Amino acid sequence: MNILRVPGGTELPADRGLAAAVLTEVAMVADRPVLAHQVDGGWRDVTAGRFCFDVAAVARGLVAHDVGVGDRVAIMGRTGYGWAVADFAIWSIGAVTVPVYPTSSAHQVDHIIGDSKASWCFVETPDHERLVLSAGLPATRVWSLDEAVSALGTAGQSVAESEVLRRRDAVRADDLATIVYTSGTTGVPKGCLLTHANVFSAAVNSVERLDPVMRPATGSASTILFLPLSHVFGRVTMIGCLWAGVRTALLPDPGGLVPALRTFRPTFLITVPSALEKMRKGARAAAAGGLSGRLFAAAERTACVLGRARRGQGGLGLVTRLQAPLFDRLVYRRLRAAFGGRLRHVVCGGATLDPSTAEFLTGVGVHVLGAYGLTEASTAVSISAPGLDRPGSTGRPLPATTVAISDEGEVLVAGPQVSPGYWPDRTGAHEPWLRTGDLGRLDDDGYLHITGRIKEIIITTGGKNVSPAPLEDRIRLHPLVSNAIVIGENRPFVTALVTLDRAAVQAWARRGGHKLDEAAAHTDPRLVAEVSAAVDAANAQVSRAESVRKFRLLSHDFTIQGGQLTPSLKLRRAVIEEENAKEIEELYAS
Repeated sequence: MNILRVPGGTELPADRGLAAAVLTEVAMVADRPVLAHQVDGGWRDVTAGRFCFDVAAVARGLVAHDVGVGDRVAIMGRTGYGWAVADFAIWSIGAVTVPVYPTSSAHQVDHIIGDSKASWCFVETPDHERLVLSAGLPATRVWSLDEAVSALGTAGQSVAESEVLRRRDAVRADDLATIVYTSGTTGVPKGCLLTHANVFSAAVNSVERLDPVMRPATGSASTILFLPLSHVFGRVTMIGCLWAGVRTALLPDPGGLVPALRTFRPTFLITVPSALEKMRKGARAAAAGGLSGRLFAAAERTACVLGRARRGQGGLGLVTRLQAPLFDRLVYRRLRAAFGGRLRHVVCGGATLDPSTAEFLTGVGVHVLGAYGLTEASTAVSISAPGLDRPGSTGRPLPATTVAISDEGEVLVAGPQVSPGYWPDRTGAHEPWLRTGDLGRLDDDGYLHITGRIKEIIITTGGKNVSPAPLEDRIRLHPLVSNAIVIGENRPFVTALVTLDRAAVQAWARRGGHKLDEAAAHTDPRLVAEVSAAVDAANAQVSRAESVRKFRLLSHDFTIQGGQLTPSLKLRRAVIEEENAKEIEELYAS
């Protein structure tokens, strides 16, 4: 078994909790803007002092409503200022946060509220309120995130500030901080337990690794947080930014990222592959057609060559050296301006990013850094950093983290960020190793490379092992494609189901002057031919036995609301295959 332990790291003192440690650090510069939210089309900053004041006000209100140490309090809403305040207020009195995705169904809300025995809840919308009330919570224990500071601040006026400080200082590092229900691609969601020490070590050691990005030697750092705070990745990002003094814009709607980039002008982003792929596809679609389309295609190819060179994968030929300044003036400079003009680094985790997207953005001038984690490790296992980067890898393990590769190729993790188990009885304790279910390898320099999921590996009837993710990622890069799933378990060959990006299809039809019946777009031979090119490009990266032999365009997309995607946008493979059994059988019938 190949084992690598990275020494060092910062751990939460045994006698402290998250709120005490982080808020003390934040309050050191009271007038520094730490968070920002959109108001009337602009950005309103929140200073460190104001944030700490609002957290204390809500914490006093929670005490007034008899929320006790260890009690579970749910939060259901999109990323926003109220979410951040509520989370730290809950921790300040020794209670436990239970996040609920804002897109959760009634059944999911019932399960999370009932299983965690949450007795109070913050909600964003009236629909959320109806869902938690139907799950059994009384109306007097449900608060609006938008009104939490004023409503709970008023309710808590009779509670002494010293009471909140007493409770905050009584929290210990190994106390439970949050129960995070893993969205899961199969089965009933399980409540993953994370302690104050788990979350703190993930956030602060990530900051240590990303120090040149989050604490630059010149100027100040800023970012836009559009990841859901109901996912640990988003919360660890927020905590790390607060700890490092990064000015952080909270964006509820990821669809508004592009205009937000132009107005907020961040210096770095922490994101997931799907967002980067949409940024690339959007740039390509905007330039498609005519001379601009050909120009962009040439600039894109050159950017990938530049990106590979900047990432240490080869040199630059004479033609590339001559083309690069021209393309920078005509294309890359415009893209950087569309990203706000100051964006220099993107940290990408949550899933595997197609290498060409990383090469393209790096060539344009935005350095892409890989990262890897999972909920049970507080979403932080390994991260790349400027000067500590290896193409195709997710970086080296974080300080104080041990990573091993089992004889079967599974990634195993140990460290202070690893969960003690699942709710309610710490079942499935991850000792001595957290078995991630991911396949990977450690190279000679200690960089971690993720190669697939054990449960997702397809074995055809011919005995060929196929990792579906690289094929799916490649197909999704086509601007007309929204999603793709590769099929082939116990089948003679590999096939795929592909969904269309409706907005991109409409734009394609307008540019080409095509008359298109939207309801029947998935059967249009011109669209089928376009997507066939994407499948061919994906097949060029694998052997014949691993290639997609047939595919089918579907009339509908995969969505969170429809149940085909998890809240973190992973494919629910079993659900998709069951819903499309007829289409799959037809692919193999002929």
